[in-house]
Amino acid sequence: MMQLERDGAEHCPGSALSVLPRLLDALHDLQEGRAGVRLSHACGLADVLASCGAIGAIAARFCHTDVKPVRAVLFDKSAERNWGLGWHQDRTICVKARHDTPGFGPWTTKAGLTHVAPPFRYIERMITLRVHLDDVTINNAPLLVAPGSHKLGFIPVGRVGSVVAACGREACLARSGDIWAYATPILHASDPARQPARRRILQIDYSADELPEGLDWLGVN
Repeated sequence: MMQLERDGAEHCPGSALSVLPRLLDALHDLQEGRAGVRLSHACGLADVLASCGAIGAIAARFCHTDVKPVRAVLFDKSAERNWGLGWHQDRTICVKARHDTPGFGPWTTKAGLTHVAPPFRYIERMITLRVHLDDVTINNAPLLVAPGSHKLGFIPVGRVGSVVAACGREACLARSGDIWAYATPILHASDPARQPARRRILQIDYSADELPEGLDWLGVN
């Protein structure tokens, strides 16, 4: 069984069951026809995602401090939208507006939202929760992680393959209502589903950090 501190990932079975109907209702209009939807507003779910809410409290417990949701993305994989994603680290954050700041860059725009690569220490202190709205079996494109890779700092692209080979890979299976918690810098990937079925996941990044003056997290409200 993987543990967050040691392995960079931990399974929290049933942790979102109490709010699952609310999540499904709030996200319904965002699901159809799009593989990934970046949420600048949480459709009335801010209290659930806040550190005192049913989901945010899990991030706060793992971080041992108050945290805030700083980015949310809804992934909707199906037979019609059955993509794969190679091994990588998440290295960007979402901010309200561009403000050139030493150590922050390059800048990108995704779905009309401003993203930037911060100094990697910000990524290392973040935690990511993936809230499963559907079951994820071994045949339905579970997230793959390289246990322990979160402790290795910034991993150059040319070293990713050797790090995965050294750390091994684990598939993160889940039932609807489960949450997986990840150290944000962990190496991860996802293959196309071998037996495609609906696989919706709400992914939320959390941080306790404030950004330098002039930069603000986009956040979730």
